[in-house]
Amino acid sequence: MSIQDIVEGKKQWRAHLARVKALPPDYRIVYKEMQRYLFKVGPVDLSGGDLLPGIVDFFEEGVASGKGVLELIGSDVAAFCDDLVKDSPTHADVYQESIGGEPGTAEK
Repeated sequence: MSIQDIVEGKKQWRAHLARVKALPPDYRIVYKEMQRYLFKVGPVDLSGGDLLPGIVDFFEEGVASGKGVLELIGSDVAAFCDDLVKDSPTHADVYQESIGGEPGTAEK
């Protein structure tokens, strides 16, 4: 990764954050909770992928249509996030594979 890539990544992240700040307060709160949850349990490629910008796109469409954030995602934010990343490998899966187990299984 070159310096130019790092600078470009920072520019993209700042533009992303500016979009988040432009959302109404209830959408911003839910986005921050989703972001926090996904950073803890989410997919390995979260920072380089399209998931977070896709969520902002989805929220911007909800704002434009006049819907509340909970009308879009439901009352269980974690369940919504889990559905978004259900087929993506997580850090827990990578760790499980590194110690020789199958993802999603526990050693007894």
